[in-house]
Amino acid sequence: MDVPESLPRLEPVGPRPARPAALVVVAHGGGANATTSADRRGLPYWRMVPFARALARTDGLAVLMLRYRLRGWNGSARDAARDAEEMLAELHRRRPGVPTALVGHSMGGRAVLHAAGAPDVRAVAALAPWLDGTDPVDQLAGRSVLIAHGDRERTTDPRESLAYAVRARRVTDRVARFDVLGDGHAMLRRAREWHALVTRFVRGELGFAPEDPAIAHAMRRPTPGGLQVPLSGVR
Repeated sequence: MDVPESLPRLEPVGPRPARPAALVVVAHGGGANATTSADRRGLPYWRMVPFARALARTDGLAVLMLRYRLRGWNGSARDAARDAEEMLAELHRRRPGVPTALVGHSMGGRAVLHAAGAPDVRAVAALAPWLDGTDPVDQLAGRSVLIAHGDRERTTDPRESLAYAVRARRVTDRVARFDVLGDGHAMLRRAREWHALVTRFVRGELGFAPEDPAIAHAMRRPTPGGLQVPLSGVR
């Protein structure tokens, strides 16, 4: 199988500030087992473009979409996580010390959680993440973590993301998890709320805006209260 040498890569979305104050890497979903090339943009990629565009409206924030080598996670190979880790290492070499946030959906949510230990990462948002109980949490120490999952989910398991959030609180006290009522894996029914939640989290954690009160309140609530918050008041 021939895989383009240009992959993995980061594709800018929106303005390209010469000296960005902060960076965001957005990671799309994929398949559990898929070794075909990811050189063509598919629906999982386009599903995350609105999130990237919403974030790119912030002056001084550089937003980058992650393109994988392969379409799948592929078991112990962890291909999506390895691609994210490689690209974050490259960003650190090119722009050391620039605060960075990670946003991922489904397989991309799993990838950014795995890669959150990279230098300069301040915050990670995982949307409907695909998790199975084996995913590590130690790399989240010192990071802020946002997880959101729809209650009509049929593709990934909200119970797994809740269990993961509980474990994550053992290594960082900045974990919040929201239940997006009435929505499923595609994040279409309440798209505005999904976008607003992520934008406010990222802007607050990277210093572009005050910390969002609803997210901050969820982080302060004891387990499991702050990890099963109905999405409301974040507009």
